[in-house]
Amino acid sequence: MPIRLFEIVAQEGEVDTYIAVAAQHKALDCRVGMIGQGGDRLVRILAGEERQQQLLDALQTGLDPTKPARIAILPVEAVVPPPEPSEEERRSSQDAPREELYAEIARGAAADRTFLLMVILSTVVAAIGLFEDNVAVVIAAMVIAPLLGPNIALAFGSALGDRELIGCAALSNLKGIGLSVAGAAIAGLLLNDRFASAELLARTRIDYVSIALALASGAAGALSLMTRISSALVGVMVGVALLPPAATLGYMIGTGQWPLAIGAGELLVANIACVNLSAQFVFLARGVKPRTWLQRRAAQESTLFSISLWTALLLLLLAAIYFRRS
Repeated sequence: MPIRLFEIVAQEGEVDTYIAVAAQHKALDCRVGMIGQGGDRLVRILAGEERQQQLLDALQTGLDPTKPARIAILPVEAVVPPPEPSEEERRSSQDAPREELYAEIARGAAADRTFLLMVILSTVVAAIGLFEDNVAVVIAAMVIAPLLGPNIALAFGSALGDRELIGCAALSNLKGIGLSVAGAAIAGLLLNDRFASAELLARTRIDYVSIALALASGAAGALSLMTRISSALVGVMVGVALLPPAATLGYMIGTGQWPLAIGAGELLVANIACVNLSAQFVFLARGVKPRTWLQRRAAQESTLFSISLWTALLLLLLAAIYFRRS
């Protein structure tokens, strides 16, 4: 995780508190400068990779809620000379601060025009790949992956007990999936002779392997976001693909192939449940939680409900697979 610069505009009497907090949490550097003629001070704290979240939480505790104060978090490309990493940093990778993760994940949860356009485009790409039995084109639709963001946001919001983020992510999921299914259903009405495609039929079956793949991919997606290993996200998008089964579900509905539509729907639900459940466990294991005690209590209830819901759905799907095979 990179070094970050925290900037705070503070009153003169608050400066000593921020300096003490920076020293307590082993900040690399702390400097104070004057802003304008009003006596405000600009506190600049250079935070190393270790204990950034604890430092940020302590700084937020010192903010006066009656004043419009904010902490700006700035990425730092390099520091000369570079700081010597601690033994703890050598042993483990550090997670990005919760607030930085929240800003990034919340952007991916919004059902704005760009998101809806990406859903439409990826549905078109997925449909062409499925209809033409073209694996490369199907993978291209997987990589676009507009539905992955709202699902990661849903798990993250549950970990924080953030009802606003949960509601935004759930609504984006409904809009995205509904748009994809409706578009593919229209294609099914116009092109009702493509349901024999091998790529299409492959999205109408669910088994234990597909569930294990979705669980592992969802966990990898959450972990790559937290540790900023962005190169892993492409593989995650392919492993926990949501658009191809959604497009298959819509097409089978449009052509009246109801048994195949049920299979595609089961695969879609399994992938959604798996990515949310595994991401939830990753956020829980990595200690993602709100800053205040009252918020943490709400987050515990939200996490328990979310894990129970996705686990119940997954158990139902596993039971359906078992009884089909027996």
